[in-house]
Amino acid sequence: MSPETPDPEPRSGGAALELLVHGVGGATPQQMLDDPRTVRITGDETAAVFRRADDVDAELHPERYQGRPVPEAYNWSNLTSGNGSRALWLLLLPFMVVNLAHWMRPATKGLGGSQRLYGVLVRLVALTLTVLLTAAACEVALDLTAWQCAGSAQCVADRSWLGFLSPERHGWWSQPGRRLALAAVVPTALVALLWYLSHRTWSAYEAQRPPTGEPAADKPTATHEAPGTEGAPATDEGRATDEGRATDEGRATDEGRGADEGRGADEGRGADEGRAASDDPVTVRPALGRPGFWYGRRLVARLRAAHTAAGFLTIAAALAAAATDHDRGADGGPLGLLGLLLQATLAGCAAVVLWVVCSRGRSERKRDGSLDQLLISALPATALGALALAVVYAAWSRPGWVSTGGLPGNLSFLVLALAQIALIVVLVVTAHVLHRRAPHPRIAMRGLGGPAVAMLACALGGVMTGGVAQRVADWLDGDATPGMGEGAIAGPPVLLSWQASVIPVLLVLLLIPVAVLGVRTVRAARRLAPLVEREYGKETADPLRTRQLAGARARASLTDYAPRLVGVVSGASLLLGAGAVAGSWLSGQVPGEAAEGTDSFVESVADTAQSIGSWLVGLGFLLFVTWGRRAYRDASARRTIGILWDVGTFWPRAAHPFAPPCYAERAVPDLTWRIVSWTGRTGGRLVLSGHSQGSVLAAAAVWQLRTATRHRVALLTYGSPLERLYGRWFPAYFGAEQLGQLSKEVHCWRNLWRSTDPIGGPVRVPGDGDRPEVDRGPLKDPLAYSRTVLHPLPEPILGHSDYQADPVFAEERAALLDRLPPAAVPAQRTEKEAQEQRAQGSSGRSSA
Repeated sequence: MSPETPDPEPRSGGAALELLVHGVGGATPQQMLDDPRTVRITGDETAAVFRRADDVDAELHPERYQGRPVPEAYNWSNLTSGNGSRALWLLLLPFMVVNLAHWMRPATKGLGGSQRLYGVLVRLVALTLTVLLTAAACEVALDLTAWQCAGSAQCVADRSWLGFLSPERHGWWSQPGRRLALAAVVPTALVALLWYLSHRTWSAYEAQRPPTGEPAADKPTATHEAPGTEGAPATDEGRATDEGRATDEGRATDEGRGADEGRGADEGRGADEGRAASDDPVTVRPALGRPGFWYGRRLVARLRAAHTAAGFLTIAAALAAAATDHDRGADGGPLGLLGLLLQATLAGCAAVVLWVVCSRGRSERKRDGSLDQLLISALPATALGALALAVVYAAWSRPGWVSTGGLPGNLSFLVLALAQIALIVVLVVTAHVLHRRAPHPRIAMRGLGGPAVAMLACALGGVMTGGVAQRVADWLDGDATPGMGEGAIAGPPVLLSWQASVIPVLLVLLLIPVAVLGVRTVRAARRLAPLVEREYGKETADPLRTRQLAGARARASLTDYAPRLVGVVSGASLLLGAGAVAGSWLSGQVPGEAAEGTDSFVESVADTAQSIGSWLVGLGFLLFVTWGRRAYRDASARRTIGILWDVGTFWPRAAHPFAPPCYAERAVPDLTWRIVSWTGRTGGRLVLSGHSQGSVLAAAAVWQLRTATRHRVALLTYGSPLERLYGRWFPAYFGAEQLGQLSKEVHCWRNLWRSTDPIGGPVRVPGDGDRPEVDRGPLKDPLAYSRTVLHPLPEPILGHSDYQADPVFAEERAALLDRLPPAAVPAQRTEKEAQEQRAQGSSGRSSA
C-alpha cells in the first residue's frame, strides 16, 4: 500500500486502532505500514498481525497517539501463496470451481426442499469430477499403457521399459490381468495423494476448532454488553431459549427445519437458520454470522471419506470389468461367479458412497466438533479392501487371455458425461425455481450462476483429463493419429476425441461475444471522453490523455459483463458436450472416421476439428503443468496464482473435499479474535480497514462479532468487491438484504470506490435516518488531469491500488473515528506484557 497522508486529529479522544487487511495478491507488512521496521506481535509465519517497531508499546503511551490511530496490519498472503508446493493446487482447479457453485445458490425464503436439492446436486457433480479424474488415470495407466501398448509388439519395441510386460516374453506379468493389476498402482497412488493433501490441509484449517469463548453469536437482547465481556462462552444462535421451546440443539425449531441433524443445515432452512430467541422480537442472523459457518470439520471429513472411497471403487470397477468380460466369454466357471459377486459388492459400496454424499450438508447452527469416526475410517478402508480383491481377481492366472483393442467395459467416460449433463440440467431448473421466489435485478445470470459455474467445472475437468489421455496416446502411438486405426494402439475412448473436437467450435463461438465486448468498450470510451473533460474542468484538453482516462473507465466496466460471458461459455459447453456424447454414442467412431464418405467439406472440417482439438486439449494440460512448475520455483509467479486462490478459496469446502483449503476458516477467526481482544482490553475504538478481498474478510469478521463489540468498530472498505462480485454471484450470503443488515449492525461503515477500478465498486447501501449513504465515490483517478504545481509529474491511473494515497482516505477514516463512541476506561497492558512484546521483536520477529 502507498504511504499514508497526514492524519487529521479526531474530535473524540481515547485509544484508537486501525487494523489493515490487504487484498488479492498479498502485500508485505512493510508495504502496508509504510515502514521497513515491523514487528510481528501475534500469529505465526502463515498469518500474523504486525506493527511498526515504534508502535509495539503504544498502549503504554497513549499520549503519543492523540491525533491518530495506532496502525496494525494483518497479513494473510501465505495462506494462499506460501510455499512452492501450493503451486500444485492448479491441478485441483475443477474441484475449486465446483465448490464455488455450492455457494452461488440463489437467495430465497422458504422452499426448503429445493434448497436441499440444490446442495445435493452440486455435491453429486463434485463426486463425478473425482470419478472422472480417477477414470482418466485408469485410462492412461490401465488402458493405454498396460492393456494396449504393453499388449502390442510394435508399441513395446519402441519402449524397452515395457518389455517385461510383453506377451512375447511369456513372463509372469505377460497376462493382461496381471498387467492391469500392476498398472493399478498409478491411479491408486493418485487417490491416496488427494486424500493426503485433503487430510493435511484439513488438519491445518478445518480441524482447528475455534476456542470455546469465541464471540461468534449474539444473543439479541435489548441490553448492551459491556466492553471486555466477549470472552464469555458464546450462546449458540440455533439454541431455542424461550419457555416451551426445545432446548436440545439437535432438534429443529424453525418451520420447515428437518428433525434429523444429518440433514443439511444451511440447505433448506433459509434465513431462519440463524434465528435466536429472547424476550425481544426475534432477530435473524445472516448466514455468515452463524457460530459454525467457519468450522467445516465434520462435513469435510465425511466428504473426504466418500470421495476417497469413490476413487478406489472406480479403479476396482475398471479391473473387475475387464476380467469379468473375459470370464463370461471364456466360460470362466467359478471365476465368472466370483466376478459377479465382486461387481455386486462394488455396486453396494457405491450406493453407500452416494448415500453419504446426499444425506448430509453443512451444519452451521453450532460449532459441530463431532466426527463420524466409524464412517470416515470404515468407508475408505472397505473400498480399499474391495480394490485389493479386484487386484487379486484380475491377477488370477488366465492362460490364453489376449488384450486387443480398447479396455473392455470402458464406458465410464460416457456414463460420467451423461450423468453430468443430467445433473446440470436439473440444477438449472432448481436454481430457476429458487430465484423466481425472490428475484433481484443485480443477481448474476438471474440466479443461474451456480449451474453455469458447475458446468465450467465439468468442462475444465474434461479438458484436463482428456488432455492427459490424448497426449499419452499421441506419445505411445508415435506419428499415428489416435483412434484412426493407423498406429500400434487403438487410442483413448471415442468420446474423448469427440470432446476434443468441439473445443475449436467453442473457441470460434467465443469470438462473437469477445468482439461485441470490444466494440462496446470502444464506444463506451468515446462516450465517456466528454464526461472526463468536464469532470476535470479542461476547456483545452489533451485528446491522448482524455482517451487514456476514458479507456481505463471503459475497460474497468467490462467486469459487469462477466455474467454474460460466463453464460455463453457454459451454455455452449453444455450443448456441445451433449452433441459430443450423441456423436460418439451413435457413430462409435472418432469424428474423422465418422465423417468418411460424406461431403468433402464436412469430412475436412471433421478432420481439422479433431486434429486441432486434440492439439488444443493437450496444450491446455501442458500449460497447467508448465505454469504449476514455474510457480513452484518462482515466488512471483506463485503470487500470481495466489490471486486466483484468494478469490476461489474464500469459501469453505462444502461440495468437494479435495478442493484447495478455505483460508477464511483461519483468517476470519484471526480477525475476530484480534478485534475482540483489543477492544476488550483497552475499551478503545477500532477502524477495520479492508482493501479488495480484505474487505470481504473484514465484513465476515464483523458478522461474527457480538453487538457490544460491533458498537466499537467502524468498517472502512475500498476497492471492495462486496456487491460487484460477491453480491451478484453469491446472493444468499452477500446479497442486498445481507449488506443492508451489515450496515445496520456495524456502528458505521464507509466504502470508497473508483470508476477505473475493475474489481471494486459501490456496495449500493442507501442511507437510513441518521446513517449516511455507505458509498463515497467515484473518487477521482488520477487526482490531476495534467501537470500542476502540486503534481508536477504526470499522475498514474491507480485503478484498484493505492487507495490510501487519496486524501479522501484519511478524511473518511478520521470521520469514522469521530462517529465511534468515546473510549471506555482502558485496561492498559502491564509492564510485563510490554517487556514480552519487546522481547518478541528482538528475538527474530522484527523485519528490520
